[in-house]
Amino acid sequence: MFKGLKLGFVAGATVSTFLAGGAAERWRRVQEERALHHTPCLPIGPKVSAATAIVPYQGGDLAGVPPEPQQGANRISQIMRFGFPGLDTIRSHSDYVLSYDRRNRVPHWVFEHLTKESIQQEEGVERANSVFKEDTSIHEYFRSKNSDYKYSGYDRGHMAPAGNHRRNQEMCNETFFLSNMAPQVGKGFNRDKWEHLERYARKMTKLYKNVYICTGPLYLPKQEADGKMYVKYEVIGANHVSVPTHFFKVIVGETEDHQLEMEAFVLPNQEIPDDTPLANFQVPVDSVERAAGLLFFDRLSRDKLVRINGKKTGWF
Repeated sequence: MFKGLKLGFVAGATVSTFLAGGAAERWRRVQEERALHHTPCLPIGPKVSAATAIVPYQGGDLAGVPPEPQQGANRISQIMRFGFPGLDTIRSHSDYVLSYDRRNRVPHWVFEHLTKESIQQEEGVERANSVFKEDTSIHEYFRSKNSDYKYSGYDRGHMAPAGNHRRNQEMCNETFFLSNMAPQVGKGFNRDKWEHLERYARKMTKLYKNVYICTGPLYLPKQEADGKMYVKYEVIGANHVSVPTHFFKVIVGETEDHQLEMEAFVLPNQEIPDDTPLANFQVPVDSVERAAGLLFFDRLSRDKLVRINGKKTGWF
């Protein structure tokens, strides 16, 4: 999955001497290590203030189902059990992981893992105690700011919703980083139909042992009067934060007996009638992958899914 940058070989006798005596394998390892530490957008080390950067999974058996991390494993390995959709500017928080789009000032994707226990609200944990704030782990050139949203007419829409992370106040607070936000239409969308989808995902924990969720923005083309297709979207604020045309949410639920089901939704970033069923927004997951340029749950072979969008697959 991870592809290191190709490094140039040292020319002449130095290379010949190094490779002599069966040292080719050592040289390959040196290349890989150097490539890892020079890969753009994937900082390594503890110098990130608002989050910690992580090294994505680099292998796996795509023909099977990755086992659940052992008890005591770190939270990130649980969240990213089925693989990374992409590797651009990854940030890990205590209860979710995101990839940040530095050009558009919104996430590429945000990943969560929910269980019946993880979504329980602890006493004293309140969304009202959290404040929207810049993510200082992102270079100042590429951050969105509260001032970008002010008077824009758009909500600061959570990709990892606060309602999914209420086990302690710090987890809730971390969902208010602006790197977890994208501009969303408020009435009829962020405060209504999109929130209905978030609640639907939480309710899935009543049916499934594990619920894995990937959420993010889309910028979809539209045919104009001249018959040509264009991708057009608004930008807001001094930092030109992009306003997505649509948002996706791809969900995998795992039952107690390890059966796996997938659902994929795409909603337009506009006011949606309240009585519109969420099922109207279900789409083939590969259509979302093509539009987003991402591969969802790529460590999970699709032939292991017993249902997709509520319909039995042909494999079972």
